[in-house]
Amino acid sequence: MSRDLHAPLLHQLKQDLLERARRAGFDQVRVGTSDDLSGAKDWLDTWLARGLHGEMGFMPRHAHLRASPQRLHPGTVRILSLGMSYLTQPPAQALKALDDPHQGYISRYALGRDYHRVLRQRLKELAQDLQERAHHLGWHTENPQAAGFSARVFTDSAPVMEVELGQNSGLGWRGKHTLLLNRTAGSFFFLGEIFTDIPLPIDPPSTTQHCGTCHQCLTLCPTGAILAPYQLDARRCISYLTIELKGAIPESLRPLIGNRIYGCDDCQLVCPWNRFAQLGKVADFAPRKALDGTTLSDLLAWDASTFQQRLAGSPILRIGHERWLRNIAVALGNAPAQARSLTVLAQRQSHPSALVREHVNWALQRLQAAGPLRAE
Repeated sequence: MSRDLHAPLLHQLKQDLLERARRAGFDQVRVGTSDDLSGAKDWLDTWLARGLHGEMGFMPRHAHLRASPQRLHPGTVRILSLGMSYLTQPPAQALKALDDPHQGYISRYALGRDYHRVLRQRLKELAQDLQERAHHLGWHTENPQAAGFSARVFTDSAPVMEVELGQNSGLGWRGKHTLLLNRTAGSFFFLGEIFTDIPLPIDPPSTTQHCGTCHQCLTLCPTGAILAPYQLDARRCISYLTIELKGAIPESLRPLIGNRIYGCDDCQLVCPWNRFAQLGKVADFAPRKALDGTTLSDLLAWDASTFQQRLAGSPILRIGHERWLRNIAVALGNAPAQARSLTVLAQRQSHPSALVREHVNWALQRLQAAGPLRAE
């Protein structure tokens, strides 16, 4: 079956898509190909062979699919990479939260509504619109029964090499911290993709890096998780430790976590390119009141029902109440001792979870060894 859209129609279709995407809240849209990703696959295989993925079993399990867009969506000839900023507060607000040891720091992407839901719905609408517009503008096929062009959307929900695809489409370059960087948007943006068999005009790839001699993300990573430029040891990364790791956080790393209870943004906050990061336009990512300024002691006091209620629709729900308490206990153990924190920790010593009890007892031992209480 052959499919053909004349070049002017394809150009018009792309322009329509770009305008629609901007109205949907996407700040950047680029079109790339599904060409060879073997170089990125070799890098991934080496990373996995070194065990740097930790307990993320899904990484090796689906590694063979990551360099094969055609296997994820047969017939794919174009991959649209889209970026949506999630900052709703200036980075200075994040630094302020990090400086308050009694306030739990949450990665900026997780303060609002779950981005999977927000992006997926908007990507689906864009993909549907793309197919309808392609049909409306006119196309030819040898199969009169064909329903039209096809498209499939992804957003951190399948084995997709998002950063590599972003580079291939010119959306940005891989920073030394391994995240995608954009000259005008920094790195505080979500990525989403649309795989399609519609042969839209291609944007030039990103062929140059713009990190220069800067090493701030390496030298200022709290746990030394960035081993070298473009080499991340997930087992030491605070985002991995507080989100992906299901068991106990290694004791040697607990003091380095500070007050970070869900994810970490340090490598982004110190990146000079994020001086240009723009505040996003999507209200769904605004911090919810339950997380904005609530003390660690109050967060540890949440029971499972309160956790579910206060964080309904939040990406934080994925770690569950048990790991939520684990993370907060570590943060309290790193904060100056206060009567309130000692009280709520003591109340959790009888928690049914051995994981929670272990981290609570660790925190209590640290606080009790620190000496006199500080005034609240």
